[in-house]
Amino acid sequence: MSDARHVLVLPDRDAAEEVALELAGRFGVAEEPHLVRDALAGEDDAEDAQWLVVVEDPQARLDPMALDEFAAEYEGWLEAP
Repeated sequence: MSDARHVLVLPDRDAAEEVALELAGRFGVAEEPHLVRDALAGEDDAEDAQWLVVVEDPQARLDPMALDEFAAEYEGWLEAP
């Protein structure tokens, strides 16, 4: 099975940091997720940015629907592959 990568989109840095911390306890994610600031196209204001939490899933064992529901708790979503 090929490596999988999941991208959770969150509304702000605080939510992204909370999600990254919670992933290990809730989903058993061993590798620390990557946080990436994603400025919205055409926006200069630093406040108008989404944050991405990139989760490597080498064994493809994480349930995308569960990740999407989890991100929704923080007003986010799982980006479609």
